Amino acid sequence: MTASASNIADLVRASAHRGPNHVALVDVTTANSCTWGELDAAVDGEAHRLVQAGVEPGDRVVVRLPTGIAFCVAVFGVLRAGGVLVPAGPGQPTRELQRLVADSGAKLLVGDGGGADVEVLPAPTATPGEEFAAIGSGEDLAVLGYTSGTSGSPRGAMLSHRALLANVEQCASLRPAPVTAGDRVLLALPLFHVYGLGPGLLQVAGAGATAVLLERFDPDQALTAIREHRVSTLVGVPPMYAAILAQPVERLRADLATVRLFTSGAAPLAPGLIDAMRDAVGLPVYEGYGLTETGPVLTTTLAGGAPKPGSVGRALPGVQVRLVDTDGRPLDQDEDEPGTGLVAARGDNLFSGYWPDGAHGPDAEGWFRTGDVGYLDADGDLHLVDRAGDLIIVNGFNVYPHEVEQVLAELDGVAEAAAVGVPDERTGESVKVVVVPAAGAALTEDAVLFHCAGRLAKFKVPTVVEFADALPHSPTGKLARARLRLPLA
Repeated sequence: MTASASNIADLVRASAHRGPNHVALVDVTTANSCTWGELDAAVDGEAHRLVQAGVEPGDRVVVRLPTGIAFCVAVFGVLRAGGVLVPAGPGQPTRELQRLVADSGAKLLVGDGGGADVEVLPAPTATPGEEFAAIGSGEDLAVLGYTSGTSGSPRGAMLSHRALLANVEQCASLRPAPVTAGDRVLLALPLFHVYGLGPGLLQVAGAGATAVLLERFDPDQALTAIREHRVSTLVGVPPMYAAILAQPVERLRADLATVRLFTSGAAPLAPGLIDAMRDAVGLPVYEGYGLTETGPVLTTTLAGGAPKPGSVGRALPGVQVRLVDTDGRPLDQDEDEPGTGLVAARGDNLFSGYWPDGAHGPDAEGWFRTGDVGYLDADGDLHLVDRAGDLIIVNGFNVYPHEVEQVLAELDGVAEAAAVGVPDERTGESVKVVVVPAAGAALTEDAVLFHCAGRLAKFKVPTVVEFADALPHSPTGKLARARLRLPLA
């Protein structure tokens, strides 16, 4: 499928040759659609437009457009023209956008300039152009994906054509395949995020499937779109599935009747959600794991053939995953008790280091430490414990935020909770929790502390309890812990 592809935009060309009249994109928001043949011609037109605007091979081009046909044309046009795609969120604040433009040294921005100091081209109009021979392949830089910056300011992960095409191939070789040519795939997650871009848009292009695009997720709109467009596969994130499950089960069974596969990534699925979906509509949710630096998918429960609550599954075909200590030495996994370690990965899908000089990429043997902490169970399935950077160290003892959060989830009246480390003169760090009470719940600080004290070791018990109406999340639903370390306004 990707064997002949060397530039990511070749995926569009190949799908256009295989099925020129097969529908490629359906934009639910505008009620527009296009075939693979039409999309390929529009990408040619966009590549010509960019070159005429002065884009040369290796130039960074920011694409800042909402999910829709124009976004897809712009993305593949940049890549076919030999540019480096720098995706930006349409709602990104001007200050963050300006930082991204400055750090990447972008030559051009396609879409809403948002006040950034860069030359702006309007959104593409999907005008067909003469066939354009793709520029750039293999190790050439394709995408500069800025990470969410959980450990400081966002950094640009350098993703080559090789890395992204490898991940498309690795995902496609799973059985059952996540996306086939006959699938209609709902993409209601941000396509500017590497999860929406890779397992979403690029996977659809590789298979020659049909993407049903929703500009933003709304459970009512999504269910209607699934029914009307006979969607067969959902690429989602945990908050989407939680919102879907809040709808009446009779509606779910009617609207989701055409769906064969639910997949989720970008953040951990809540306990019970897999079984709740299975109970509601007879299908589980398969969970995957990866990060921007890994192009992005590393593991999935599809690889093991069955969802397992709490696990993110096994490595994709062609990907190796192992646990290492802080010095990078592999952990001995032959013990009766599974050891917890840092997750390291190796495969053709890995990035080429961080922009601009390739620093902190895979080591000489090709291994990259993800910064996540986990363990492998007896079946070889990976369970994530926490981000290494989120680890709280109290008097030299490790506290994993997830462990504290699980205990808080058991307290009646807690809708959501997060634990973070805050400086403590006496113990180095101590545990702070931010709790979102359920509607009508009358929670107190004393009640939270009493509950934790009965279930956690003394050093894990929070020293600070704050209440909030909601917790901050990234566009894909990942908890933004860094913002919680600051006192709530």
